[in-house]
Amino acid sequence: MKPVRIAVVTAGLSVPSSTRLLADRLADSVGRQFAGREGVVDVTVVELRELAVDIAKNLVTGFPAPVLRRAIEAVTDADGLIAVTPVFSASFSGLFKSFVDVIDRDALVGKPTLIAATGGTARHSLALEYAVRPLFVHLRAQVVPTAVFAAPEDWGSAGDGRTAALAARIGRAAAELVAAGGQSIAGEADTIGSPATATSATDSITAREQAWSRA
Repeated sequence: MKPVRIAVVTAGLSVPSSTRLLADRLADSVGRQFAGREGVVDVTVVELRELAVDIAKNLVTGFPAPVLRRAIEAVTDADGLIAVTPVFSASFSGLFKSFVDVIDRDALVGKPTLIAATGGTARHSLALEYAVRPLFVHLRAQVVPTAVFAAPEDWGSAGDGRTAALAARIGRAAAELVAAGGQSIAGEADTIGSPATATSATDSITAREQAWSRA
């Protein structure tokens, strides 16, 4: 069975990054819900921080470097997209927008897309609806209804109410991305939502959470 390809774009700038942590949590939830009982999910993480110089050069020259070309292809060839940005000045980051700008404007048409963001305060969550969602709607992507925002207080200890609320939002958004794919992603699968094996880059989520909580 052909693997389901999920591209995860994360625009966090620091290490560790709450943006990357949220991206990994989303990818893990999607992978678990997406992989059928005999299926495999192939998750490719595109870390924009590592591509910043190549993105800037592409904007000037119009020609992507090989590493940037592979990142673009990972996004455009994927069956589903998870896009996560930090909120700067009440909108998506410049790095995030610059990467979107180097992708062909028709490459995301109809692509199931989950949008998410992180910020210093919960008040910035509105940026998802008035900035990030309109961007992908303009590109005619199929954006799922639930957008996921994580503020610093959402990264509490296990059992904390806010932590549980974030987990619930992640699970709901992941389920919507899985459902949005329909036959174009799930292929012959008759059911979705059963935990299964997934190949991804999210094997150290707990460790990242602990590192972030100490940072």
